Amino acid sequence: MAQESYVIRSSSRRTRTMTAFREGGDLVVVVPEHMSGRQRREMVPGLVERFLAKEARQRPPRADSELTARAVELYRTYVASHTDGPEPAIGVRWVGNMASRWGSCTIQTGEIRISERLRTMPNWVVDYVLLHEVTHLAEREHSARFWGIVNAHAESQRARGFLEGVDFTRRHAQE
Repeated sequence: MAQESYVIRSSSRRTRTMTAFREGGDLVVVVPEHMSGRQRREMVPGLVERFLAKEARQRPPRADSELTARAVELYRTYVASHTDGPEPAIGVRWVGNMASRWGSCTIQTGEIRISERLRTMPNWVVDYVLLHEVTHLAEREHSARFWGIVNAHAESQRARGFLEGVDFTRRHAQE
């Protein structure tokens, strides 16, 4: 993982633990005031690496290749066991021309398009939309089987409610 520069601050109130957080885009690490320079050199880089890894896991995939990899992972985890056929070809890309839909899937080719509007949303919302679309590769209709597969994802209901709230806000902001 690429290392990022960070600022270390000492705290007299912090006695045993360190923390890392974002402040105005900068990465800040707060350590106990009594911590020696050697302890800081040994311990802070590991904390920063864990923080950056967690941050990367919490944001949606940025590139189309990352979206595709995530969609394949979701297919294998949730959908593959519900189908007898071979794994379909899956390709995912961000698109900017979806004003009312979050995603779409061309079943014949495995091409999935995801709305650019999702780029700023939590990763569990993007995962829900990706799972919804890859599930169409095994189940074309929104049947009970389809929803059984999609709802196996722990954040499915929460993500659906989140997207309904976003749609509601968008529709009523135009009034």
